[in-house]
Amino acid sequence: MIGYVSIGLLGLLALSIPVGIVLFLLGFGIDAFFSSFPLTKGLGNMVWSASNSATLIAIPFFVLLGEILVRSGVATRTYAALDRWVSWLPGGLVHANIATATMFSATSGSSVATAATVATVAMPQAEKLGYDPKLFSGAIAAGGTLGIMIPPSINLIVYGFLTQSSIPQLFLAGLIPGLALALMFMLVTVIICMIRPDLGGLRRTFPFPQMLRALIDLVPILLLFGMIVGSIYAGWATPTEAAAVGVAGAFVIALAFGGVSWDMLTQSLTGTVKITSMIMLIVIGASFLNFTLASAGLGRELTAFMDGLGLSPLAFILVVVVLYIVLGFFIETLSLMVVTIPIIVPMVLVQGYDVIWFGILMIVLIEMALITPPVGLNLYVVQGARKSGSLNEVMLGALPYCLTMLLMAVLLIAFPSIALFLPNALQ
Repeated sequence: MIGYVSIGLLGLLALSIPVGIVLFLLGFGIDAFFSSFPLTKGLGNMVWSASNSATLIAIPFFVLLGEILVRSGVATRTYAALDRWVSWLPGGLVHANIATATMFSATSGSSVATAATVATVAMPQAEKLGYDPKLFSGAIAAGGTLGIMIPPSINLIVYGFLTQSSIPQLFLAGLIPGLALALMFMLVTVIICMIRPDLGGLRRTFPFPQMLRALIDLVPILLLFGMIVGSIYAGWATPTEAAAVGVAGAFVIALAFGGVSWDMLTQSLTGTVKITSMIMLIVIGASFLNFTLASAGLGRELTAFMDGLGLSPLAFILVVVVLYIVLGFFIETLSLMVVTIPIIVPMVLVQGYDVIWFGILMIVLIEMALITPPVGLNLYVVQGARKSGSLNEVMLGALPYCLTMLLMAVLLIAFPSIALFLPNALQ
């Protein structure tokens, strides 16, 4: 059955059928060919159960928060401010790409939205200042992936919902690895540009008073992040309530910068409905598929197969890493998460690993999938913002950062405390 499900999944995706529909179709197929019970009779109850969760209400709020910040012009101000602080490094404005992506990751919760925001603002600068298009665009694609690691993260909310684990602890666990990845991206950029200075473009310095004045444009984002994350860990709000507070804060910031208009609000709400609908269709479809898989005995098959291999816990987790890297080439990231979590996570826990730690490791591997062809969404988002050049340039530029993520996955396996230090310290 494992082989039939894999072939069916890849075949339907190859036909460009929407992912959420593919998951439902696979569920119907498993019910028809592998189950002795009429599982589709429970479809209505399954759809209701999968969507009737207060936790999932946080998703449209975080999407709307990001939409407001993007469409109100706050991104342009943030990028200009960070340009004044980091463009003196080897690589120049490439570091502003990564730093801006890091800042917006702390509010948007979406990698694709983060990449789109930075690409829209940064690409005109690359052409004007003569930066290498490969490294410049690759850094934007990689920096955008931080949106699902640094809290608040929509993917971590989905992971916590599917595994019934603590979302605040997941947010805490993602903070250090997310910031460490951002610093590692900047270090890789410095090394590349010291070896090949022609790739880094112009290094610029600004008068210190001008740098200090630029900090004013960073304060609203930092306050918004502190408001969202701080209210969760102070016990004043649940993640869903904090997301609602964040939307209100984003609106006030946009109003203060003069970015509020009827057109902006209409576009923000429309974008929120589209993105949330896509996410919820995938979550509900995956819940139905997982229900049919479990009822048909796939979980037992996989468990028996892995037990038969006689792997040590370390060898097992390395097999899981390779599995996610390979699947990430072909399956959209959120779909990859919701399809595999109910099957893989129970086996990971049997091996003695922590569910919070594995969530962060999975997110790193999902981040890699966002910048690896042929389905790496961030690659297409960045290419869409470019005026010229090929997708191959973005792929090549993202390769060093992809290897950096692989190094982070190795570090997480070798030193689990990278992810678990904050959750354990604040328990």
